[in-house]
Amino acid sequence: MTELPSADSVGDLIRQRRTNLRMDPDGAIDEALIASLCEAAVWAPNHKLTEPWRFAVIRGSARRRLGEAAARGLMDRGVTDPARLEKTRHKYERAPVILVVGCAANEDPARRLEDRDAVAAGIQNLLLTATAAGLASYWGTGIAADLAEVNELCGFEPDTAIVGIIYIGVPTGEAPVPGRSAPVVNWVDS
Repeated sequence: MTELPSADSVGDLIRQRRTNLRMDPDGAIDEALIASLCEAAVWAPNHKLTEPWRFAVIRGSARRRLGEAAARGLMDRGVTDPARLEKTRHKYERAPVILVVGCAANEDPARRLEDRDAVAAGIQNLLLTATAAGLASYWGTGIAADLAEVNELCGFEPDTAIVGIIYIGVPTGEAPVPGRSAPVVNWVDS
């Protein structure tokens, strides 16, 4: 039988994961490591084993193309603020790797929700694996997640729902430790 990590070590990893955009935008990340992040994601629970996850690895000048696609989508929706458009054009250049994680479409509304939940759980696996590898990560979405231009750039089917736009990089600083409230738990015994 495979030896399992202790509950304490898993809990420690979960508590060490941070949303961190403090990263070197030019720091190289090995392709095998990027592939291992995607591999970790597909081990998330997935009802009916529909395997809905889709990944696009955006690097190099493609990061600017992603920003341009997002800016065009904003303009198509009536956004005219030059500062917002300029920020959008460059925002994906803050990290050396952007992983766009999508969820394949499903005609069944219940299955569509379950699949999206599976992809979100997969993203958590990906983020934890990035943390264990010493990488900084940031899970974002925003309006870019709803733009046909972004789906097209990623090579996704037009009806793929983007669940996460994940910034991955070598950290240049630590993110602050956020405070957490105690969990709200209802104990129901009878």
